[in-house]
Amino acid sequence: MNQVAGTLYIVPTPIGNLEDMTLRGIRILREVSFIAAEDTRHTRKLLTHYDIHPKQIFSYHQHNLKQAGEKIQSLLASGLSGALVSDAGMPGVSDPGELLTRDLTRWGFRVEVLPGPSAFITALVGSGLPVKYFAFVGFLPVPKKERRQVLMRLLKYEGTLVFYEAPHRLRDTLAALQSVFGDRELVIVKELTKVHETYYRGNLRDYDQMAEETLLRGEFVLMVAGALPADTMIEENAAMSTEDIVQLVQNYIDNGMNKKEAMKEVAKTRSLSRRVVYQALLDVKDQGDQ
Repeated sequence: MNQVAGTLYIVPTPIGNLEDMTLRGIRILREVSFIAAEDTRHTRKLLTHYDIHPKQIFSYHQHNLKQAGEKIQSLLASGLSGALVSDAGMPGVSDPGELLTRDLTRWGFRVEVLPGPSAFITALVGSGLPVKYFAFVGFLPVPKKERRQVLMRLLKYEGTLVFYEAPHRLRDTLAALQSVFGDRELVIVKELTKVHETYYRGNLRDYDQMAEETLLRGEFVLMVAGALPADTMIEENAAMSTEDIVQLVQNYIDNGMNKKEAMKEVAKTRSLSRRVVYQALLDVKDQGDQ
């Protein structure tokens, strides 16, 4: 580069309440030469609210990554500085900004991240679940097999698990969480920082009722308690009822496994012998035949 390249500022934007915009973020958006936005129509509402008049604004989203990414690189190389914003929260968290930041830092451009609103951190702190250790998962894969593989890798993690989900997939995702994790504490948050912000607290066994209570509208953050320590898990599994074991088997079947695979999975994930699982199914069958 023949001249000093510009800086790309990663600017978090409010996740609901416009008052959560930082003073520094407002100043940067006023000063930069261009703004790359997930949805320019959405961003213009924020800019109008703060009387910000961008010199240049264009879209950067999952459908134009290459073209827009090259444009940003070219502008930075010419010495101009710009800002990247998403529709809400921290760019790069569960959105394409992650790819842009990775590429620019590898190419030697300066990327400066401003602190600010983040939906999953806000929800986690307000959940009442442990925050010393946690894993942010974001959106799970939609295909059942891939989704289950991801959840199985998280099965023994003892920290709180944090997920994002869209309204139309909420019930299926909750069912998948329950089928893999069994009955753990569950907190569902919707409409963070907005007028109708609500926390729903319960257990995975009650996921269907909790899904109904949310009215399946809004943006959701789901938080699931981590795995119990091994010794406690063994004690709890020893106390599992026949009905609990059978329900876990049925959950796996409902998520695409055959009966044999489901029985094997329950035995493995709940530290039970296959004989115990098989006997539970026999006992329930015998009760039904009487």
